[in-house]
Amino acid sequence: MENESFKIAGREFQSRLIAGTGKYRSFQEMARAHAASGAEIVTVAVRRVNLTDRSKESMLDYIDRQKFFILPNTAGCATAEEAVRTAKLAREVGLSNWIKLEVIGDSKTLFPDNFELVKATEILVREGFVVLPYTNDDLITARRLIDAGAAAVMPLGAPIGSGLGVQNPANIKILREMLTAVPLILDAGVGTASDAALAMELGADAVLMNTGIAGAEDPVLMAEAMKHAVIAGRQAYLAGRMPRKLYATASSPLEGVVR
Repeated sequence: MENESFKIAGREFQSRLIAGTGKYRSFQEMARAHAASGAEIVTVAVRRVNLTDRSKESMLDYIDRQKFFILPNTAGCATAEEAVRTAKLAREVGLSNWIKLEVIGDSKTLFPDNFELVKATEILVREGFVVLPYTNDDLITARRLIDAGAAAVMPLGAPIGSGLGVQNPANIKILREMLTAVPLILDAGVGTASDAALAMELGADAVLMNTGIAGAEDPVLMAEAMKHAVIAGRQAYLAGRMPRKLYATASSPLEGVVR
């Protein structure tokens, strides 16, 4: 089970945990957390990393590209045009033609602008990018993103960095039931291991997290906990939980008991 793979755009991955690179106390701590998490994909905010001056230290110096697949993201972009320019910059400097697409519509909640998100997805797909959009947990928007060519749908569990966990489990279950063409990756809101396990139990194919690990008192230990939570949640989803019942049912049946 630990080696049960999944695919995005035809590329196979063993780990279903995707890790971020922001908010760590040091690049060294980030590298240790990545190793403990077992993640194979790490996201990098293109606009927040030194891409040109190689004489200066960069977080990229602490990511072994033989072990980790770098997924650039367009964090901080507020329009489709900004996001497209950022994605092209990431490709031009050799990061990847994959992009985690973020187009933020509100600076306080960091909720996505769905109109601009779909627009940017259409443009980037035409430009040859593999697009993984961060979106609301909304079925209609998700369908439009898939129609636009998205390689995965990445609904939020809760606002970015909030640590509130999955706030709308029913929406995630609906997305899981209705969307089968591309992977469903829960993105944002995970605060602890039980949140990650729940996301997987609801049917997410993977979970992307950053602050839940980086903001922990011990990020390396939390990264390991998240690794196990994602595996356990996936196993529970595949196993199928017992039905919920209002009243008790004896664990040991009474039939055949000698009285």
